[in-house]
Amino acid sequence: MEMKPLLIATAMALAIAMPAASQDSVSMSDNTEMAAILAADQAVRQDFAAILAGGRENAVRLHAEDAVRRAQVKALLDAGALRTAADFYAAALVYQHGDTAQDYLMAHTLAVAALGEGSTESPWLAAATLDRYLQKIGQPQIYGTQTLVRRGERPTREPFDHALIPDSIRKVLNVSTRAAEEARHAAETSADQPATPQ
Repeated sequence: MEMKPLLIATAMALAIAMPAASQDSVSMSDNTEMAAILAADQAVRQDFAAILAGGRENAVRLHAEDAVRRAQVKALLDAGALRTAADFYAAALVYQHGDTAQDYLMAHTLAVAALGEGSTESPWLAAATLDRYLQKIGQPQIYGTQTLVRRGERPTREPFDHALIPDSIRKVLNVSTRAAEEARHAAETSADQPATPQ
């Protein structure tokens, strides 16, 4: 008599557990809408020379198109439609083409989410988007992934906190080592110095 209630309880427990187990075993597919948004984002950037040649008008158009793509990504995020490493990585790429601190912080968060889902492409992007965010809020970058180009000046990675991030982390995030960054900085600095008369 006691065996029958035990069997019933076991059967019920298995029946309840089955849907959860089957949900875990179903692999999620990448979001095709997100893939299309990324494809559009990348397509307009294929010919950078043409973008520059188009002057201000092209830049304004690209800026407006980028804003539309970010809004589309936000709608997908709000709907919970992005779930895979590829989805988050694609979304991060779109957001890093923004122009506000919030855009760059969202791009960084999405790159970290992609890492959490197993992306092998996201380490550098996670570092680069954090550098962009730091630059935007007036702080030195910490990985040295961003080059600033100001009219009439040499391109530079400064301000850059060269000492903060150790090489062990730099290697994980696929950014250049301290020695490589110091050599680059020395080369930039020496190029700025006037030649001494011989």
